[in-house]
Amino acid sequence: MAYSLGLTLYNLGGRRDAGPSVERLPRPQGRLVWLHAPSAESARALLELGRRLKEEDGLPFLLTCPDPLPQRKGTLIELPPPDNPQDVRAFLDHWRPDIAILSDGEIRPALVHEAIERKLPLMIVAGRQPSFLRERDGWYPGLMRGLLAEFHAVLTIDEPSARAFRKAGATLSAVEVTGKLEEESAALPCLEAERDALARQLATRPVWLAAALPEAEEQAVIAAHRAALRLAHRLLLIVVPADPARSLPLAERMEKEEGWTVALRAEEQEPDPETEVYVADSDREFGLWYRLAPVTYLGGSLAGDGCIRDPLEPAALGSAILYGPRPGPHGVVFGRLGAARAARAVGSATDLAEALGDLLSPDRAARLAQAAWAVASDGAEVTDRVLTKIRNIMDGEG
Repeated sequence: MAYSLGLTLYNLGGRRDAGPSVERLPRPQGRLVWLHAPSAESARALLELGRRLKEEDGLPFLLTCPDPLPQRKGTLIELPPPDNPQDVRAFLDHWRPDIAILSDGEIRPALVHEAIERKLPLMIVAGRQPSFLRERDGWYPGLMRGLLAEFHAVLTIDEPSARAFRKAGATLSAVEVTGKLEEESAALPCLEAERDALARQLATRPVWLAAALPEAEEQAVIAAHRAALRLAHRLLLIVVPADPARSLPLAERMEKEEGWTVALRAEEQEPDPETEVYVADSDREFGLWYRLAPVTYLGGSLAGDGCIRDPLEPAALGSAILYGPRPGPHGVVFGRLGAARAARAVGSATDLAEALGDLLSPDRAARLAQAAWAVASDGAEVTDRVLTKIRNIMDGEG
């Protein structure tokens, strides 16, 4: 074992990581696919990959991720084991996966070594850059090279990533550029009958949405709507406060200070032709509002603590996105949208008003929304190729 010295040094440095015994979820019968994501962001694609393995091949899957993920019915989600021999053995003894699929390129040496010893097929998908755990980074002679050489397949997002894996020790035949995986759909549901009824009621009126609006940004949205009404007097603002308790005070403020006609969904009022603001108090209806509003401002990103809603939600449903300089936990997604020119960044309340006025032009909003939809739906063909590779390896053909 060419990397034995490096592994020894690594394990000695991690002895303090040995964790207490944990109560694990029951292992399903039959074959099991294990997927590991180093972050919640990369987990999105693995959840879609797992969904397709389950639906198309009948294969249950386990997803591990160090970041908190919402539990999903029928999906096994756990924290990964601390990367030391004792915890790794306990983890693999319990789950006995038939293949291990690691995302991005995070290498956990104790875990990968134990998988190699058990002849467990190893695969990297959506590979970007090979790396050890951030808190365990260091110099371990031959360790990265020796471990990467044992992977059956290293599927990367682009050629520079492929070169990085080859240079780090992956075999030339194992490395393949496949591209970015398809992510789990962010399209939120709605009652189609209700959408149809509201769409008929709004007819050809221009509509924009302020989603999950914190109190600190209310004035900016009010100012933007005031300015936009001068350009489109039939414009309707749908606003969903981040705190439902702000619904009534916000409605009263708009009526008193701006003289606007405001309807409250909580009181079962409808947005009639004279309504200028429609205040909704539930965060369970965003699928409806994104479908009705050609333009969405994502609250929390301008003067709040960071964007509250996932930007792929409006992107998946064809709503053009406006956002401020505070992405919150969605920085990577905003980066992708920005690179594709699929969202409009604003730096101030004045910028928000100007950008909204610009996007009142339907063709401009449509171009932005189309680019955002392309980002949200990208990667389906790549996932097909990755699934084929997984099936071949599990059948002993890869």
